Amino acid sequence: MSEQNMNPEEEVITVTLTLDDDEVVECAVLTIYEVNDKEYIALLPLNDEGESVDGDVYIYRYEEVDDEPVLSNIEDDDEYEIAADAFDEWMDEQEFEEL
Repeated sequence: MSEQNMNPEEEVITVTLTLDDDEVVECAVLTIYEVNDKEYIALLPLNDEGESVDGDVYIYRYEEVDDEPVLSNIEDDDEYEIAADAFDEWMDEQEFEEL
């Protein structure tokens, strides 16, 4: 039996996405973060066993409307680059904190 979550105190939060081709994907929420007064969410797609499929991370614009989370595609390439760079920095900080 494999341990998916090395820290049992950390609960993995997941969301279910329906992609443009109607494929349904379960994703773990890695983080919600803010860049330039906009919030973004980083999601890790999971397979049926709850494990990372291929290491890809999905980044979406995130907001709450009437206390409900709303995800939007990032259409602007420059905005996506800014959001992706901020996520990379977050990942680097996580790795540093684990040392």
